Amino acid sequence: MQPRVTPLSMMPTGSTGRVIAFRGGYGSMRRMMEMGITPGTIIRVINNSVGPILIEVRGAVYALGRGMASKVLVELL
Repeated sequence: MQPRVTPLSMMPTGSTGRVIAFRGGYGSMRRMMEMGITPGTIIRVINNSVGPILIEVRGAVYALGRGMASKVLVELL
């Protein structure tokens, strides 16, 4: 069975996933790494309704804009 890979921006509220890869340039990748979001990191979506997406990463909560979240590819767990 193939893993279900989706952009972080498409993950439903309450779901959990593992970061697989980033799309985009060095700047967006650096920003993700500054937040501790690297390939293999587990992310939980706290809220994905209107506005920025709230995620939990390694015990910290971050708000990500939809453009940035669409560049993070995640395997749903």
